[in-house]
Order: sequence, then C-alpha cells, then structure tokens
Amino acid sequence: MKVGFVSLGCSKNLVDTEIVIGHFKKHNFEIVNNPEIADIILINTCGFIESAKEEAINTILEMAEYKKQKCKYLIVIGCLVQRYYDELLKSLPEVDLFIKIDEYESLWTKIEDLINKNKAEKSVTKPMKKVSEIKQLKLPEFNEFYERVLTSGNNYAYLKIGEGCSNMCTYCAIPYIRGKFISRKMEEILEEANMLAQKGIKELIVIAQDTTKYGIDIYGEPKLAELLEKLAQIPQIKWIRFLYSYPEGITEELIQTVKNNDKICKYFDIPIQHISNKILKKMNRKTNKEQIQNLINKIRKEIPEVVLRTSLIVGFPGEKEDDFNELKEFVKKAKFDKLGTFMYSKEDGTPASKLPEQIHGNTKKSRYNQIMKIQQKISNEKLKEKIGQEIEVLIENITSDHKYLIGRTKQDVPEEDGIIYIKNNNQENILNTFKNAKIIDVKDYDLIGEIIK
Repeated sequence: MKVGFVSLGCSKNLVDTEIVIGHFKKHNFEIVNNPEIADIILINTCGFIESAKEEAINTILEMAEYKKQKCKYLIVIGCLVQRYYDELLKSLPEVDLFIKIDEYESLWTKIEDLINKNKAEKSVTKPMKKVSEIKQLKLPEFNEFYERVLTSGNNYAYLKIGEGCSNMCTYCAIPYIRGKFISRKMEEILEEANMLAQKGIKELIVIAQDTTKYGIDIYGEPKLAELLEKLAQIPQIKWIRFLYSYPEGITEELIQTVKNNDKICKYFDIPIQHISNKILKKMNRKTNKEQIQNLINKIRKEIPEVVLRTSLIVGFPGEKEDDFNELKEFVKKAKFDKLGTFMYSKEDGTPASKLPEQIHGNTKKSRYNQIMKIQQKISNEKLKEKIGQEIEVLIENITSDHKYLIGRTKQDVPEEDGIIYIKNNNQENILNTFKNAKIIDVKDYDLIGEIIK
C-alpha cells in the first residue's frame, strides 16, 4: 500500500512525522508524495494557536476529498488530536483514525488494527488537565529516532533533545498538550547525531521547546553547552545550531561555548515575548526588562558577529498603549537581526484566557503591523551592512528557470530566515556543497551574491 504524509506545525512535530514514516517503511509500505495515489494519508497536526488549528482542520478536509478517489484510510495524529479528541471525533467522521500523542506508544498497533478492519475501541479523552495534574509524556524509544526517515533534504536534520515544556507561560497550551519537559539521554542523542552524519547530513539543528532546560531533569543541571561541544566533535558535521533558548537559561558557559567553537553557529533564537515588566509578569515569564536588556548587551559584547532572533506577542490581555509603546521603543533600540511577531491567541484552558481586558482583534492587527514595519526597516539595514562581505554559503537548490543557485549562510535557519541567490554560470555541480561567496546586493529579506573563485 502507498502512504502519503502531511506534517503541520513546528520542526519538533516534523521529527514525530519522520518517526511515523519510519514505522511505515519498516513494515514495507511505499512512501509517496502525491496524495492522489496514496491508499493511506496521515496528517500530523498542530494545535498551538488559532491559526494553526484552522490550518489543520482545512488540511484534514482537503485530504478527505481524496477518499472519493484512491485513498482508503485517513489518519490524523498530533497536538490537535491530543487537545480536541472528543470534538474531532464528532465533527470529522471522514477521519478513520485519530491518535493522541499519549497513545504514540501503541501507534503502530492502532494503525494495523485499522488496516485489518479491526478498529481499536475509541477512548474517551478527559478535559484539559489542571497544572497540578500535568505529567511527562513518554519519549519515543531510541530506535524510533534512529529509524526515522529524513524529509528535510540532503544537508540538514533536526535533532530533538527533549519533549514538552515546564515553563508554564500563561498564554501557552504546550505543557497541557505535550506535558512537562523531559530530556533525552545524552548518549542516545550523540548516537543519533553520528547516524545522521553517516547519512551525509552536514548541519544539525538542535531543537526542543526550550533547549536551555536540557539536562536539568535527568542530570540535575543544564547540559546544553556540554552537548553542543560533544556534537561538534563529530567530524562530518560542519554547522550546529540550537533553537530555542529562553533568556533565563542562557548561561555564561553557553555563551562561551558558542563564542569559542567554530562549528556552532553564532546565532541565538531568544523568545522574549514582551518587554513591559507588567506584561511579562502576567505572562509568567521568568525574566524582566532589565535582565533581557543586560543579556542582549552581554551576548553582543562577547560575540560581536552574533545574530539575534526573537519572537514577540502583541495584544496580550491588559496590554495598554503605554506597554505597547514601550515594546516599540525596545524593538527600535535592540535592533534584532531577525524578529517574528504573533498576535495573542486566546487558548482554551490557559490562565491567560480567563484574564480580563482581552484586546480587540483590530487592535492586535494594528500593533502587529506597527512592529513588523519597524523590524522590516531594521532587517533591511542589517542586510545592507553585509554588502561587500565574503561569507560561507551552503548551496542547496536552484530556481525553476535555472538562472540562480539558492543557498543559505551560517546565519540563516532553513525555512525561517532568508536565502542567498547566486547567478548560475553552469555551476550546478556545486549543489549541496559549501562555497565562499561575496554579497553584492539585497532583495527584500534575501541576499544576492557571487561565488568567489
């Protein structure tokens, strides 16, 4: 039978999808990219914020149309299912099987039961747990990480080092969906990293909901810096980056590790969410304005060439005009290299959803537009500063008209940050290699360069 997959949401979700693909491959199913020829379609959903939930529902309905053709079974897994199992069961009869995250241990049994026409009895999901009831979800067995089928191309792979989150920010549903933070054993991570290197992977992207919490639960202290150092000892790996590092967890040891190891990208993705102390407190964030500013200054002083990325939330309940103006001024002064903004999403069961002074949608949209307009100017200025620089580039693709090669610098996360276009002078033989290029121009959020001979 042929199986097609759709993976929605974050890179952590993508790793889960790759593990499921590994299950199907191990059992001799044929993996296909075209849903029109698939006997089975499996969708891994995101349920983080409202827009992600809408995307997931629309994707399920779109894929359900293929059941009128060749598709026999539609399977839906992931965060949306974990969070809204009962509602989905009632409202989407087109789906043959829903599998929650806490059922992943028996995932393959459930799929086999479905295919064998012996559908497993559908369990009843309890309402979203209280904070005191949140437990750690079980990580996949190590061999499942090892057998996952990579879908991210020839050059990079995501390396998941933990599951869940224990930070309990008041706006976030992830702890209720994924459970408390749990670290993988370091030796298992390193063994998987070596396996990825043997498959030809050149760049490791270390991921968790908060990578700076890695190791605290099983080793009693943060171990991210040590892990990065050990990953850097793998000869075939050329670039290593880590996403996402919460400000309170960025230690002096971590800064020095990034500073002194050439393989580790000089790149910090620090989700600060806001800068007003009043709003940060309402969000249950663990840092204040002064600590955030001091951290940014310290990192830039220690690593002058560092790239700083952050994410912000506008329209949080109780965000007054003064709070928003404070955030705007901070964005102007901090001059982040890269910045993403979210409009606050009122999520069921989270403490923030019960707060008074919820902000009107039009106000959220206006504040989002204002922040992004400021950042667009900053980003453009930052890119123009690179004109004339020589920089290492990983050549990964080519435009459809074959006029330009498409590459990425060490300062750019795939699928999130910009790319670099290089005129193709019959140089397609350099695809999937590292080359030095000179930056000659800027276009929107991307660079234009030429290979240095």
